[in-house]
Amino acid sequence: MQIKTWRGSKALAIFWILLISILCFLPGSSLPKAGWLDQISFDKWVHFGLFAVLLFLWRFHFPAGKSFYFILFGCAIVYGFGVEVIQHYFISNRSFDLYDVVADLVGSIAGLWFWSWLYKKNRPL
Repeated sequence: MQIKTWRGSKALAIFWILLISILCFLPGSSLPKAGWLDQISFDKWVHFGLFAVLLFLWRFHFPAGKSFYFILFGCAIVYGFGVEVIQHYFISNRSFDLYDVVADLVGSIAGLWFWSWLYKKNRPL
């Protein structure tokens, strides 16, 4: 896979952040009931995956410099924290969960790491 083929995927990155926002702002009554999913921390894995993909997609739209890692990472953490605050104050049957923010943080790191690994593997000599 060529890394350059992803440069036109800004629409996909925008779609992904909109999808995350829609999912995170659903009222708690719209979510599946607790059960075996709680036992495997499914919610945390979802946060991890959503933010890993989010940072992976957005990283394609910036030059290959380390400063952009920190900018994207900072924006993702502010966004993830903001989502939790909005859930707590404005979304019915939802609450602030610091572990969701931690899952967002770890997923963001994983997305950036995977992008870096893919870039190094596919960059021209």
